[in-house]
Amino acid sequence: MPKGHSISDRIARSLPTLTPAHRRMAEYVLANLFRAATMRIDEFAAAVDVSVATANRFARALGFDGYPQFRAELVRGFEATLAPVERLRSELERPATAAEVFAASLEDAAANAEATRRGIDPEACERAVSAILGAQRVYVAGFGASGFLAGLLQHGLEMHCRMVTSVAGAGGASHAARQLFKLQPSDLLIVIAFPRYVADTVELAQLVKSHGGQLLALTDGPTSPLAPLADIALYAQAANRLSANSDATVLALIEALCGAVAHRAERPVKAAAEMTEFLLPWLYGTPGAERPSRAEPAAPQPTETKAGAPRRRSSHTQKS
Repeated sequence: MPKGHSISDRIARSLPTLTPAHRRMAEYVLANLFRAATMRIDEFAAAVDVSVATANRFARALGFDGYPQFRAELVRGFEATLAPVERLRSELERPATAAEVFAASLEDAAANAEATRRGIDPEACERAVSAILGAQRVYVAGFGASGFLAGLLQHGLEMHCRMVTSVAGAGGASHAARQLFKLQPSDLLIVIAFPRYVADTVELAQLVKSHGGQLLALTDGPTSPLAPLADIALYAQAANRLSANSDATVLALIEALCGAVAHRAERPVKAAAEMTEFLLPWLYGTPGAERPSRAEPAAPQPTETKAGAPRRRSSHTQKS
């Protein structure tokens, strides 16, 4: 393929010379580049209602040696996005019992956690804790699966910070931007993103940096789009065989960060005790703790009879 031309350009230039069946295949690829890149030859042939042999001839008509080379070219540019799909495809081709899948997943989590522990940057850890405790307000952002992790990070930090707000809510990125509009240089944005990175997360981080905000990134490594934006970055190894990422490792990093903040915070034991006391009514099985309930209706008040003896007021009138 001539340098500087994408596969889309190549297909478009070839359209006039293709047979009707090949032209139909070309139009499908142009309209579904990503989907076509994920397909085996039999899946592609079935989607366009042609034979496998015709799909191979289509690839050769475009100048490739065969369908594998054509698909490899389609995948170029989608490598990071397609990586989880390809890993899943590869894993599913190997038979395994449910117990074996459990064991493999737990082994992956343990390996990720150990790799993350070995890669800890002590200076970055110190700076992250200092930034969190020194911030006037802490905002936490993340979308997709990272939105759930953002809520857990907020939960872990709120006991020791002046104010912690998760902007990963139901309102989406535009609502997050409205909240971050108020961010000051004395505030901190903690942003969470792992492959496949959500564009909204990166754009919000860029917006905050352009307005002079301080940024702490929880991400997968120096090649992350958040890394060059962040004032401080903490990295977690998050590879997973059957999904895009291992959230378990990211959660472990979040718990480690919250633990370090608690260790450095002023009077953490007093804060924990006071919060626990406040939450006692909602903790199941706590002796002597009564959960607040709605007020009972007032008891009916007695009224006087003509003879002066009290009797209860009835809600029903009696017929004379």
